[in-house]
Amino acid sequence: MQKEQSLNAVSPPKGETAFLVVGKLQRPHGVRGEISMLVITDFPERLVKGKKVWIGEDHVPQTIKSSRWKADLMLLGFEGFEDRNSIELFVNQYIYVNTKNLPKLPEGRYYQHQLIGLSVFEQDQFIGFLTEILSTGANDVFVVKDDGKPELLLPDIKDVILEIDLEKKIMRVFVPEGLRQE
Repeated sequence: MQKEQSLNAVSPPKGETAFLVVGKLQRPHGVRGEISMLVITDFPERLVKGKKVWIGEDHVPQTIKSSRWKADLMLLGFEGFEDRNSIELFVNQYIYVNTKNLPKLPEGRYYQHQLIGLSVFEQDQFIGFLTEILSTGANDVFVVKDDGKPELLLPDIKDVILEIDLEKKIMRVFVPEGLRQE
């Protein structure tokens, strides 16, 4: 699974753009309009001069003017923001990219937004929809829900997640005895 994530991930309405979080802007850096960003992507190398990104819940479009590393944070400058005071409006905002231009992943690897909404089956029995992905230290945990039933938490490990078929929009799983909620 890639680290990049959709906050409140759901499929966008037909024809609308879907966005993924790649970082969280923190505080201004220096006096020339740069802002520090906590990186939340496995592909920070694409956040370069000229790249278009969207900031905040309103997805305000911005073009990157500069990017550089400072320890484990990335420092970003945006076109039209020349000083510390002007960039402050982005403090604590998430920064997004468009899902249309995501890097291809190796076979068997998926972005989180591709998995949300999959129908989950154990053998031929429907057990619910994948509604959320929780990131833990060891592995991700898939939250599966179906009306009227308790939610099911499935670890993203090969013994439990048997198959993911994005074309058919299904996930096949094995539910270990200790996780069953009958």
